[in-house]
Amino acid sequence: MAEVRVPWATLLKVIAAVALCFLWIRLWQTVTLVLVAIIIAVGLAPAVGWLERHRWPRWAASAGVVLVLVAILVGFLVLTWTSLADQAQNLGQRAREVEQEILKRAPQPIVDLIRQADSKPDASMLAPYVVRVGRAALAALAIFVLATILVVYFLIEGRQTYAFVRDFVPPRHRARFDRTADEAREVAFGFIVGNVITSTCAGIYFFFWLSVLGVPASLLLALLGFLFDFIPVLGFYLSCLPAIMMAATVSPAVALAMIPIYLSYDFIENYILAPRVYGKRLELSKVAVLLSFAVGAQLAGVVGAVLALPLAAIFPTIDRLWLRRARFSQGEAAEA
Repeated sequence: MAEVRVPWATLLKVIAAVALCFLWIRLWQTVTLVLVAIIIAVGLAPAVGWLERHRWPRWAASAGVVLVLVAILVGFLVLTWTSLADQAQNLGQRAREVEQEILKRAPQPIVDLIRQADSKPDASMLAPYVVRVGRAALAALAIFVLATILVVYFLIEGRQTYAFVRDFVPPRHRARFDRTADEAREVAFGFIVGNVITSTCAGIYFFFWLSVLGVPASLLLALLGFLFDFIPVLGFYLSCLPAIMMAATVSPAVALAMIPIYLSYDFIENYILAPRVYGKRLELSKVAVLLSFAVGAQLAGVVGAVLALPLAAIFPTIDRLWLRRARFSQGEAAEA
């Protein structure tokens, strides 16, 4: 009977892999929060550097940039909260009307199957989804507050933190580590700036057309278009469906007009805006985007789905600088 020997190095790698899986299960929310803060800090770093060059202390520049950003967001909500609340109520009522209309026109077996899935036959089918969206929004708000605090600290102590982490890298790998960090920073910066620009353009574009056509809740629908534009590929459909529902209250023709309007912006963003905004920093195929989105959503929910895109875009750098060299070295060792 042949004796099987497992090297200690292999055992240690297996133990390390199991430990990483265990830590991910326990700490995935914290890891996601840190990644969000790092990506936002990278996006804001140029503004902090500009203030530093104008003789601002780094702590003041970091806090000032973050406070200005938060003030803009809070100010927008304060100025539009009443209107957005009324429009959200209008959209919710319209969604219930559309649901009831669909249930009336759907074949009876499908209606019975849908009703059986709910313990309360008379309850709205949309209620569970509204609750989930509400919980996701509250979770996103909590993440935003905590991430804001972390962003300030990362901006203030980013250089010291990077130097601390770099000290753990073996000296022979530090040059590659620096190159990886530089390219990852460029990808993160391109992701933040590109998404903000394209999402802002989406919100303005949708608000213009919805207002011109007299669609109710145009401000809320434009805000949804701005937020959903951060979600790759699927965000287009998530923003288009509510617009069609509300446009149907004006006329069927206006509802149909939403399709070419939203499709036009999708084309403009994908083939005109995105290549100029992102450049070559986020070159990913649609299949890679969808797979990254699905994996990120499964691992860490909505935030994980959004973060999956820049993380996937960094992988080619890791493969070129680290994995490909490892494969080449192993191939040379095998030939020898």
